[in-house]
Amino acid sequence: MKRKYKIIIPIIILAGLFFSFQKYNQPDPEKDKILIGLIRYALKQGHYEPHQIDDEFSKNVFNDFIDALDPYKRFFLQSDIDEFSVYKSYIDDQIKNEDLSFYNMVYTRFNQRVSETKTYYEEILKIPFDFEKEGTFSVDYDNKPFAKSQVDLIKNWQLQLKISTLSRLQEKIELQEAFAEKEESETKTPETFAELEKEARESTKKSLDDLYSLMDDLDDTDWFSVFINTLTLQFDPHTNYFAPKDKKRFDISMAGKLEGIGARLQKREDYTRVAELISGGPAWRAGELEVGDLIIKVAQGDEPSVDIVGMRLDDAIEYIKGKKGTEVKLTIKKIDGSIVVYSIIRDIVELEETFAKSSVVEVDDRTFGVINLPKFYIDFNEKNFRNSATDMEQEIARLKKENIEGLLIDLRNNGGGSLKTAIEIAGLFIKDGPIVQVKYRGEKPNVRSDKDKKIQWDGPLVILVNELSASASEIFAAAMQDYNRAVIIGSKQSFGKGTVQNVLPLNNYFKYSKDLGALKMTIQKFYRINGGSTQLKGVESDIAMPDRYTYLDIGERDEKNPLAWDKIKPANYSPVDIYENFHGAVNDSKKRIAANPQFMLIDKNARWIKKGRDNNDINLNYDAYKADLEKRIAESKEFDAISDYKNNLVFNSPTYEIPMMEKDSVLAKKREIWHKNLSKDIYVEEALTVLSELKISKNLLVKN
Repeated sequence: MKRKYKIIIPIIILAGLFFSFQKYNQPDPEKDKILIGLIRYALKQGHYEPHQIDDEFSKNVFNDFIDALDPYKRFFLQSDIDEFSVYKSYIDDQIKNEDLSFYNMVYTRFNQRVSETKTYYEEILKIPFDFEKEGTFSVDYDNKPFAKSQVDLIKNWQLQLKISTLSRLQEKIELQEAFAEKEESETKTPETFAELEKEARESTKKSLDDLYSLMDDLDDTDWFSVFINTLTLQFDPHTNYFAPKDKKRFDISMAGKLEGIGARLQKREDYTRVAELISGGPAWRAGELEVGDLIIKVAQGDEPSVDIVGMRLDDAIEYIKGKKGTEVKLTIKKIDGSIVVYSIIRDIVELEETFAKSSVVEVDDRTFGVINLPKFYIDFNEKNFRNSATDMEQEIARLKKENIEGLLIDLRNNGGGSLKTAIEIAGLFIKDGPIVQVKYRGEKPNVRSDKDKKIQWDGPLVILVNELSASASEIFAAAMQDYNRAVIIGSKQSFGKGTVQNVLPLNNYFKYSKDLGALKMTIQKFYRINGGSTQLKGVESDIAMPDRYTYLDIGERDEKNPLAWDKIKPANYSPVDIYENFHGAVNDSKKRIAANPQFMLIDKNARWIKKGRDNNDINLNYDAYKADLEKRIAESKEFDAISDYKNNLVFNSPTYEIPMMEKDSVLAKKREIWHKNLSKDIYVEEALTVLSELKISKNLLVKN
């Protein structure tokens, strides 16, 4: 289901059209047929849970491909859909026969409809809009019908252009009012409503001109990739095809060279979404951009903004990335529906900041350690390169010298990484035993174990997670939970990605003169040692704390066609019994959270966000639209206390790091920012309170 806000900036809706604009270049039928055959064979032979390619599969591909090309139903007519429908139950047969008739028909018609629409917006935008007229527009596109005629299609365009212009008009009025308040002595005559409305229409037109020009460069390779990915999407959300140029970008990203703002971005419907902030990067240091934010416009310094909604992800990234020291201004749509502009100075993101780091903190005159682990990193090509397991072992050793009484490991926003290091890190907290079960299709599970009997930390352990803790993070947290070794605290559950992918260069399997790209395919599934999969369910926290994502679907369960949760036989393991008051500490924390006004406010904010996202109607009358915006802004003021919160804890670097910071001002600044963030973090505060209450029994880690 597409989730929208009531107070949605209509530029987003309009820009969403242009996901699909391109120049119709001559297809390469031979290469396309080879790709279809290779993809079908690879998925059938290698996918963990191969999908039956039948009539039901055909119907889903039919719907998904049309939706990928025209998600807002602004190009195709109902008569087009009726004509395409002759193939609705036969796409499976065409795939098996390497027949591209359905693709060719839809793609050709799509180009025709796109060309026809180029004349619409120029004519519509020549005439002022009547913003006194009452009316609303629904952005519930899932339930919108396709236009029955060209007249209906043009009417739909008129509404889209009107709401796009309305949002720009409101922005211009707000800027003029803000300028007037700050520059009262200036004698500049304010522009009239009519003048600002004209400028808003011109701005809308320029945005469309730019996007048509940009999308005109796409060719059949790009759009055939869209078609192939509607096939792979039926198997699971992590199986997808990389065209040759996309494969090159993927290889660069995997090499770990991170430049620009320090954020990993992903495509979510037609939006560019912040999927991860790189620890220590420019966006992370600025402290404003958040995971889940949608980037809707990009400006280079003081240059005009470019709408990027609807752009392909790699094209959007081209606007966002840039040379070190240059400024980029991002217009962001927050998850609460508000629109803000963030200025970020680009930089080279140092790999150092993806490494584990530690801090010490006093709680009731007792010392505790905090380790932040941004990812489970390893480099298989360099023997002496750092990895997360050896770094964690070293950080624990350093914290033990600080005489800590308990350890908090922060895995929030840790998207995973190396399974090998996750197993080794788990082994730092138990004597030995199984950590995870990994299973190929049709084979018995392979139990991966810690065989090193050394225990690096045998004291109280709390692990902090959130909805974005995924994959290897979930393996580690699940193992600690299954062994009763740690209290898991955080969001209701972690992300829920319990699958493993492998990238297959297709030219390795078929000798061809042209580059065929690659297929990223799900080949394995993770299972906990208790037998349950981490897929979909993730790791459920022993102590759940409300956050702004509580009522939103943000994990694997929100993806399309995720693999199902299931269970296999448990591994042979024995939980440890080291805490005298595990359940007591957990229950006390739950009571504190339930009675805490700050957590109550966070929960109220989460419900407010959910309510706003579920409302699909936008007012087309200016006064009503403005009133809705002002009401939303006024309501949001109640939640300012969430970001203003301070926990009054003081965090410091461990002793070993102090001389390093004295010599390295950049490192010192990074630690200052991290410690400041920790001192405002209610989740860390509660986790440390739980940690301080845990009591170790005399029979420490008696056996596994």
